[in-house]
Amino acid sequence: MKVLVLNSGSSSQKSSLYQMDESLPDDPPTSLWQGKIEWRDKVAEAEIKNARGVVQKNRAKVSSRAEAVEHLLGTLTDGDRPAVTSLTEIDVVGHRVVHGGPKYEEPVSLTPEVRAGIAKASAFAPLHNRAELEGIEIIEKLLGRVPQVAVFDTGFHRKMPQAASVYPGPYQWFEHDIRRYGFHGINHQYCAARAARLLGRDLNSLKLVTCHLGNGCSLAAIRDGHSIDTTMGFTPLEGLMMGTRSGSIDPGILTYLMCQGHVDSQEIDDLLNNESGLLGISGISGDMRDILAAMKRGHSRAKLAFDIYVHRLQAGIGAMVAVLGGIDALIFSGGVGENSAEVREAACKQLAFLGLKLDDAANRRGTSDRDVAAPDSRVRVLIIRAQEDWAIAKECWRVMRVSTDD
Repeated sequence: MKVLVLNSGSSSQKSSLYQMDESLPDDPPTSLWQGKIEWRDKVAEAEIKNARGVVQKNRAKVSSRAEAVEHLLGTLTDGDRPAVTSLTEIDVVGHRVVHGGPKYEEPVSLTPEVRAGIAKASAFAPLHNRAELEGIEIIEKLLGRVPQVAVFDTGFHRKMPQAASVYPGPYQWFEHDIRRYGFHGINHQYCAARAARLLGRDLNSLKLVTCHLGNGCSLAAIRDGHSIDTTMGFTPLEGLMMGTRSGSIDPGILTYLMCQGHVDSQEIDDLLNNESGLLGISGISGDMRDILAAMKRGHSRAKLAFDIYVHRLQAGIGAMVAVLGGIDALIFSGGVGENSAEVREAACKQLAFLGLKLDDAANRRGTSDRDVAAPDSRVRVLIIRAQEDWAIAKECWRVMRVSTDD
């Protein structure tokens, strides 16, 4: 079975192709093909990686997401050794859907009813869900009636206890589906299972704090293989400081600004999502690599942005440990979590009271999927590569097998 995975973002598209069979491995295999495309002002930047690890980059003029995705998927059949000779070889397409709303938890085949539910949940995550719906429509156009599966980022957190999921506002909020949903669940769940394998432990015996640190950032407290708390909530805005998102702030700031007549609701949404976080404080970038480089040049606001980021990360980890009643392993994943030794070192610095000791040399060398805690540390510190596409591919396999058995 050939499984194509589409991971649609508001200004990007990631995609992978996997060959699946009965010997479904626990560890991620090498994909047949990987593609990533980002576009600004109708110019698409594409990066393609085949099974031999050869990377190609190119630019293309596009006028829509449909053209951008069509350009990306066209590379599947390019070259002397194409991933497939025809797109008709693809058996199923899986989609990461950021928000499943109050109804959808488990991966599910895409039917008209499910698509309507995803559209309804767009009110909670408009940029993401609408992009994902567009991706679904594009696949339908390019591949016809190929089966499609939705895997929900909110699904892993849906069984959080009500003490963690219900906001302390009027109870009517909860009755109208205003609750803490949590996000990045596909990767939090994958990292927990991967950590158990790396440690040689039963997942149900572990207390884990997973740190998904990319442009968006969230933590999860995982016990017995289940999410019992997380930092994101009703939307992906709550919680940690992020690249361009504020994370949690005093809501009184927003009512103050509105009452003073400085901003309207749309301007507030733009401020919190696009002009805050690392970018808002530093004034230079929402990319941690740029922040670290500027710090080395003595840029004071970049240093302040880094310090706030780390402070809130440490506070969030402490909160997750308290909810768990202890911790066996701290896991770093995502672009920042995997690649920034400086962030990992700073985050772990104040955690010695837990018996956590970082091996500084190990932290600064090597690749992902490794333990960088000191040998005598009571808490293991793992770096795990985010593998959302592989996790989605496995869910597609399971959904298709169940439908075949039925």
